[in-house]
Amino acid sequence: MLSLHRNLIGTALAAMVMMTGAGTAQAQGSAGIPVASLPAEASGDARAPYAWVDFCKRMPSECRVDTREAERIELNAKTWKTIVGVNNNTNREIEAITDQDHWGVVDRWDIPTDGKGDCEDYVLLKRKRLAEAGLPRRAMLVTVVIDEENAGHAVLMIRTDRGDFVLDNKRNAILPWSQTGYVYVKRESQYRTGWTSLGGAQTPTVASVQR
Repeated sequence: MLSLHRNLIGTALAAMVMMTGAGTAQAQGSAGIPVASLPAEASGDARAPYAWVDFCKRMPSECRVDTREAERIELNAKTWKTIVGVNNNTNREIEAITDQDHWGVVDRWDIPTDGKGDCEDYVLLKRKRLAEAGLPRRAMLVTVVIDEENAGHAVLMIRTDRGDFVLDNKRNAILPWSQTGYVYVKRESQYRTGWTSLGGAQTPTVASVQR
């Protein structure tokens, strides 16, 4: 499970900014892809999670930023189908387990090659699979949020030309970032190997969207 210090949570909650989107991932256009929504804006550098730093030492190729890649994915029917398929398949295939039960440590990030993992492991596998499918890794960012239980959680933010969407192991529905109910703390940088702040933006939950 992702670890967050109390002061980080306090800072994020104190910086809450209500954001709204222009629709949910279930509201689709004629091509079967989501309607456009507002992107999530970064607000300066942030400290990388220590378990991510350890992961990058073990698997540096998974953390490098190639600035030649596109910053955003051109979202069309084909790319949306790929994103939905990878999200659903990964959620179904991986057995959720805490790092303590899995590795005997509080927090460890890894690609779950043994079929078991927690939130950040789902994220890393989804990102790897989508990159292997031809999507730019630079547009797919590991993101740290505070969830509905006031706990640290990791999701994959997909930056597209129709807004930023969130892939989550808690549900199969892919939502605009602004309609998940989460507080957004930080995400990977698109410009260097490092992290950037999301300012603690709080978002409303779309109650009608089910898993």
